[in-house]
Amino acid sequence: MITDWNPWQALAGGGLIGLSAAFLLLSDGKIAGVSGIVGRLFLAPGEGTVWRAAFLAGLLGGPLLFVAFAGHWPEIAIDASWPVLLAAGLLVGAGTRLGHGCTSGHGVCGLARLSPRSMVAVAAFMTAAILTVFLIRHGVRS
Repeated sequence: MITDWNPWQALAGGGLIGLSAAFLLLSDGKIAGVSGIVGRLFLAPGEGTVWRAAFLAGLLGGPLLFVAFAGHWPEIAIDASWPVLLAAGLLVGAGTRLGHGCTSGHGVCGLARLSPRSMVAVAAFMTAAILTVFLIRHGVRS
């Protein structure tokens, strides 16, 4: 849970993600699907390694820019245990492979290109997310 959440920051962040995806597509014809970029960087090094490494460096450098401008790290509280986080990470990775892309690839880039596969993927993961939040808040108690 983020304690100092600001909707304008979320809007700015989403806008920057969209702008960066559009810039990568328009400048180099590449799709900004993070799982594909990072996966091919480590699993199939060779052509494209330099731009993929630069993209990853930008992702990792983003939080440092936040600290430079905000003057502090955001306060984030994670209420889950390490085993739950590990299981969640593995499930996200498996879903990314099964769905042929991650949320950024399908939701930002795929929908912008009117990809039918991305439309189905986004509908599936949004439905799962909505049901999960509903069950956790109203149905399932730990």
